[in-house]
Amino acid sequence: MTLSLWSLLQTTTKLALVGGMLLDGYEVPPIHHAAVLVEGDRIVAVGRAEDVAIPPDYEVLDTSGRTMLPGLIDVHAHLMILGHGDYARWFEWLQGPEAPPIERIMEISARQLLESGVTSAVELGAPLEESLRIRDRVARGEIPGPRLSVSGPWVARRTFESFPASAQRRVSSPEEASEATEALANAGVDVIKAWAGLTREDYDAIVATAHRHGIRVHAHLYDPASVRNALEAGVDVLQHVGSAGTPPFDETLIRDIVVSGRPVVPTAAHRVWVFPSTVQFPERLQDPRLRRDFPPAVYEEVQRSFESFHTLSYFATTARQMSFGEASLKQWIDSGAVIGMGTDSGTPMNFHTEALWREIKTFVDHGMPPQTAISAATRVNARILGKGAELGTIEPGKLADIIVVKGDPLFDIMALADVEIVVKGGRVRVRD
Repeated sequence: MTLSLWSLLQTTTKLALVGGMLLDGYEVPPIHHAAVLVEGDRIVAVGRAEDVAIPPDYEVLDTSGRTMLPGLIDVHAHLMILGHGDYARWFEWLQGPEAPPIERIMEISARQLLESGVTSAVELGAPLEESLRIRDRVARGEIPGPRLSVSGPWVARRTFESFPASAQRRVSSPEEASEATEALANAGVDVIKAWAGLTREDYDAIVATAHRHGIRVHAHLYDPASVRNALEAGVDVLQHVGSAGTPPFDETLIRDIVVSGRPVVPTAAHRVWVFPSTVQFPERLQDPRLRRDFPPAVYEEVQRSFESFHTLSYFATTARQMSFGEASLKQWIDSGAVIGMGTDSGTPMNFHTEALWREIKTFVDHGMPPQTAISAATRVNARILGKGAELGTIEPGKLADIIVVKGDPLFDIMALADVEIVVKGGRVRVRD
């Protein structure tokens, strides 16, 4: 049985968070000793506590000594994987008698994301039916999790052998790419993920079809030629862009991306910095939260997969990638590009419980100001979702997605790892 250290408070529909420092998602000075008033699922007032009148029928949450900020947004998550060390072994194990169904795995991932302060996420690659069901069950309040935008299966020219066929749509022509995109849009996905091996004509077809449905396209990109093709085809979000593990791109390509205003999501930490962090502190693989969250059989299988983790095929090229990591990441920080925060969470040793704060920390460690990094994971990511009018900042009229962390993330970004309260749409989850 899965236990939780979090409680859902059955509060009134009127809530006041009072006393803490407020980072509103914009890159402006914080409001100290602030108050945020919530009615239903909306924020109705924000300001210094001494200036905000709190009606007597409001329930007050004391946030003194803490920091309040918008709910975090992860624009690259994978709910059907939990950080297991080997994709092929994981999906083979899931076919066995001890394994829960994929939808149950996705439930666990969704709750872990929410409890780590992620109130919205983009799920980029999973079976269609399960993706839609998890999204809708979260939206109905049946299970805890962030607001989900889902792609269902990705569209690609070649198959990723380690992943199930149900998570992929293989195409061999622009016409087939358009048909696959059309079918996914008609099924109800929120975004399209374009994956490996696609031609410029494929991107053109995918983008044209998706945009007819009002759907944005995210592309999985590593080599410069693919980045160029996706950019010129009008792909909306450039994911990975080398993942801080390839040589820096040429100045012309970077300039063209910056001028276009197209967001890049480098997903930097998941190999280049997670691996050496684990070599230095392998105890992180036995975080008690994993034992708490995973059914026993899942926990045991995940732990078995970490035996001799340095030999895992996923990290076979990590040493080379680490040599490019700093320069590859700083090219984006220094360029002025629109940068979103996505984690590839669920990939080997990249747990949903900590992937986003690790990604944000990686950017801060390489020169991005903490407030800029927080804004990227909130306000900028909301724009990437196409939901900037609803999410990403704490201001009247916005949806009440607010987290409370212990400490000051502007002084030490690691405060983001210590989330104590999560408010999503006005509903409050508190760490016991």
